[in-house]
Amino acid sequence: MSIVTSNSYLESLLQGQPQLPASPLAWLNQLRANAVDRVAALTVPTTRDEEWRFTDISPLTKQSFLPVRTASHLQAADVERFYLGEAVIRLVFVDGVYAPQLSSVARDLGVVVTNLSAAVSAHAAAIEPHLGRHTDFQDNVFAALNTAFLHDGALIVVPRNASVAVPVHLLFIATQKEAASYPRCLLVAESGSTVTVVEDYVALQEEAYFTNAVTEIALADNARVNHIRVQRDSGPAFHIANCAVSLAHASRYQSVSVALGARISRYNLNVLQAAEGAECAIDGLALIAERQLADTHTCIDHAKPHGTSRQLHKCIVGGAAHAVFNGKIVVRPGAQLTDSSQSSRNLLLTGKARVDTKPQLEIFADDVKCAHGATVGQLDNEEVFYLKSRGLSDVAARNLLTYAFGAEIIDRIPIASLKHRLEQTVLEQTQSN
Repeated sequence: MSIVTSNSYLESLLQGQPQLPASPLAWLNQLRANAVDRVAALTVPTTRDEEWRFTDISPLTKQSFLPVRTASHLQAADVERFYLGEAVIRLVFVDGVYAPQLSSVARDLGVVVTNLSAAVSAHAAAIEPHLGRHTDFQDNVFAALNTAFLHDGALIVVPRNASVAVPVHLLFIATQKEAASYPRCLLVAESGSTVTVVEDYVALQEEAYFTNAVTEIALADNARVNHIRVQRDSGPAFHIANCAVSLAHASRYQSVSVALGARISRYNLNVLQAAEGAECAIDGLALIAERQLADTHTCIDHAKPHGTSRQLHKCIVGGAAHAVFNGKIVVRPGAQLTDSSQSSRNLLLTGKARVDTKPQLEIFADDVKCAHGATVGQLDNEEVFYLKSRGLSDVAARNLLTYAFGAEIIDRIPIASLKHRLEQTVLEQTQSN
């Protein structure tokens, strides 16, 4: 990494780390210590780094953020508008701190859903092989920072052949300005299990804060995970997240990620198909305006034969906003009969809107079927004309087409109440551009 930003900024972020209570488990304390060492060795990435060349996060380093000293005492009435009717299982974190009074854990559904710090001893056998093992923090300063602050977090363990009929809602609420929070999620889906998880980031205020999230998901043989991720932070906020997924034999991972909020957001999603016959379907939508910057980096790593992957990512960019998409598909030597496709589609609503899109294929096997493509453009004038000829105004026609462009991704969310809310948000934002 380029040494442009002083380590003093990272040192300031680490100020609250020594106040964390020590874990009774030596390996967890060592994991945190290793992460602190990596933070000391790394620097904040700049546009001189290839993986960040389109994403300038210097505004983040010009503000001071610290973990909260005093937790906000919220009541259910303060946040129930964010609850999902279908989700009877819910973990709520306020500024990174677990809020049991706002959470709802059904204990008779045969699944472990609990705060990570409270369960680390009782479920150490399920946690230790995965926590900090899938998201590499050796060269990722933000993943290292998150791991240094490992304490509260969402733990989900779905037992062998268990099928969780209702979605699990992980709700992360920001309430305090200039606060840094480090949400952590670990999902372990054992052989033959099925679960749907909603990872949801919201705010109760319109101030600047910093969310630095890490999610690790491990699917055993024949497991099925449906992962919905929604980022709707406040306008002045900063949101950086890393998600790592490991797929075993014949497992299937489906993901829909939606980015709406934050001044600057970055989402890194890395999917490793570590065994034969694994499948993944990854869909994403970034809807931004004004001077927002939303960056999505994905990597689908086909390490074994007979893997399948599908990816569709869309950006709707208004105002003077800037969207970035970098999608990499890697087919390793020996990963024959891989079937992979990737599409990046981008809609610019104004003359000042900008998008940088870079789909990539790296293929080291010869018997594969891989394709990728990218489009960047404005609304089709013929489609606008057609709708106007049916009685719609120019503005209404453009809003409808923009809404339909984004709704294709929203429609793939299997939770009716969340899908409806997001559709309303997309409709409202397209009308305001």
